Amino acid sequence: MFARLLELFGWALRQTPFYRRGLRNALDLRLTEIEVFPVGLPAAFDGYRILHVSDPHLDSLPAIADVARRMLDGIEVDLLALTGDLPGDDRTPIGLAVGLLARAVEGVRVRDRRLAVLGNHDPAATVEALRPLGFETLVNRSVALSRDGASIGVTGLDDVHCFYTPAARAALEATAKGFRIALVHSPEMADHAAAAGYALYLCGHTHGGQICLPGGRVVFSQLLRCRHAASGLWREGNMIGYTTPGLGVAAPTVRFNTRGEAALITLRYSR
Repeated sequence: MFARLLELFGWALRQTPFYRRGLRNALDLRLTEIEVFPVGLPAAFDGYRILHVSDPHLDSLPAIADVARRMLDGIEVDLLALTGDLPGDDRTPIGLAVGLLARAVEGVRVRDRRLAVLGNHDPAATVEALRPLGFETLVNRSVALSRDGASIGVTGLDDVHCFYTPAARAALEATAKGFRIALVHSPEMADHAAAAGYALYLCGHTHGGQICLPGGRVVFSQLLRCRHAASGLWREGNMIGYTTPGLGVAAPTVRFNTRGEAALITLRYSR
């Protein structure tokens, strides 16, 4: 029902002058730079830079790929984290969506790793399709990142919004102790991650509301739980979370009172 209503709204919007304005807004990307001071970060990781990209949906509005390429060209980071939803239309060949993503991030210089998780629009074939771009996709499993003799853990979950299985929560709770980052498409596992001792949680899915009330107030987040984490920086217990509005848009391909972005997150050590 919601999808049908959204389709009808999109058709009506295209008959008005507001559609062109919303389309321009969707192409008005920004690079959001954030410093966070998560509890327990090893001193060796002070200054570690994460480029967080989510919800490209580049098949829905391919022009975003070129805007993103110009914005990201020459950026140097330690970790490129992709938190799901490459295509916007489930019928889009995954190769097309991955090709557009390759164009968007071709100028990014990554010193350490490229890690990805799947979103609710990503078919299983995405895992192999991302390999040529250097991405390792984490499907309910963890990897360790090392720097100057110290290490931190990164756990990536399969999509929990539409395809939740108990394996996702088990993956959160099974990892070793120490400083850990959770990469999840949706904010909906935030409370479980905080309870499991994670320090940082990066996600997308909500598009920051995409069409918001003035001031960026989210009307529709499509979250079933953890709705306080619909957009931007938030906290869950001792854990810091960030929900990016993402690069792309779903139909209708417009934004109002919110901007698409890639987020450059710098980790800072504090005693």
